Amino acid sequence: MGTYSVRAAEIVQDWYVADAEGQILGRLASEIASVLKGKRKATYSTHLDVGDHVVVINAEKVRVTGRKRDDKMYFRHSLYPGGDTLTRFRDMQATKPEEIIRLAVKGMLPKNRLGRAMIKKLKIYAGTEHPHEAQQPRPFPWSEGRLTTGGE
Repeated sequence: MGTYSVRAAEIVQDWYVADAEGQILGRLASEIASVLKGKRKATYSTHLDVGDHVVVINAEKVRVTGRKRDDKMYFRHSLYPGGDTLTRFRDMQATKPEEIIRLAVKGMLPKNRLGRAMIKKLKIYAGTEHPHEAQQPRPFPWSEGRLTTGGE
């Protein structure tokens, strides 16, 4: 009996919907990255994209701990001299809340063409509405214990 290896034709990708309301950003991002990679599946393979699609709603209501709301900065550059731009977390949350979760998850995926294929399966929406009802997404498979902590 040999070692089983999943074939590309045998891969089944499900759809999940995750509610980010009240969730802590880093913990939420690591759970999403795990599902996008397919690490929860028995057919997980490092060289194939066996992960599932994830739809995130309420991205504008994600939380961070400590003073990160004021201290966390996002860097980007226009590739022109002097074209660097720093944006605070609170400003990014007010203008582009979807980008916060996308960048957090992207940092936890592989830095190659497989990672670029995985991030395309992530759909993020600021509000509660999303256009993926036809895919019949199931509730997100959280780890033991919810990600939120009491207080704050």
